[in-house]
Amino acid sequence: MIQIAGGVVWNRNKGVVVVNQNHNSWSLPKGHVEEGEKTLPAAMREIREESGIPETSLKLVGEIAHYTRQRIKVREWDTDEVRDITLYLFATEWDNLQPEDPMNPEALWIPPDAVPDLLTNVIDKKEFGRIIATGVFNR
Repeated sequence: MIQIAGGVVWNRNKGVVVVNQNHNSWSLPKGHVEEGEKTLPAAMREIREESGIPETSLKLVGEIAHYTRQRIKVREWDTDEVRDITLYLFATEWDNLQPEDPMNPEALWIPPDAVPDLLTNVIDKKEFGRIIATGVFNR
């Protein structure tokens, strides 16, 4: 099982960050936890790489989701893998999105209620719907 960490990044004035991965799918910013790395620092690193938001501009609210799912196979050489995903909720006032990772060429701010429609993976859609239902974006 591959450990993945990432985040729901919320800017009250802009919305939630979603990222284009591999030029053909949409996701929340997340990625592999490196050997010896903890999930929280990995999530913050992945958010910076995929959106350009510096770690110092992220305010941790807390862990918001933990689930497993299969990797989306978007290329013929992609391998089957089960992913153990941990997502954290972060608040930020940062607004300029400039991805560093060339495999994640685009990042957007979108309203929370539009996120599930854009996400590619059906399990990610379901988990984000559950997050919306907690009322976290209404506080």
